[in-house]
Amino acid sequence: MNSRELSDRYVNPYTDFGFKKLFGTEINKDLLISFINSLLHGKEVVKDLTYLNTEHLGTGEADRKAVFDVYCENENGEKILVEMQRGEQQFFKDRSLYYATFPIREQGQKGEWNYKLKAVYVIGILNFTFDEQSDDF
Repeated sequence: MNSRELSDRYVNPYTDFGFKKLFGTEINKDLLISFINSLLHGKEVVKDLTYLNTEHLGTGEADRKAVFDVYCENENGEKILVEMQRGEQQFFKDRSLYYATFPIREQGQKGEWNYKLKAVYVIGILNFTFDEQSDDF
């Protein structure tokens, strides 16, 4: 077997394409559920997921948009964002917080509302370490 055949046969999960193919497709939903449950250590148990639109526009024309790597909802209506970041990104914490505002805002209702929000989980898979001495990370 030559190296060309090997490279065509396997998907690198550390690329956007590979990560989304591995965790962001219906056929591999069980992998994502298992991965999320392993991170939750039994505090919550995800039984099923529905994949949602990964592209979100701001409320106004001038607002920034957000494109999530994987965005889904569990059977309780809680939203889960999974982001994979290979290279060091200076403002990853801030970007993650910004991304979390989209599923929070989606829960807003017109009229009478008790402001009881469902959980929003943001899972970041990083290939770098935060510099704890700096507020930039």
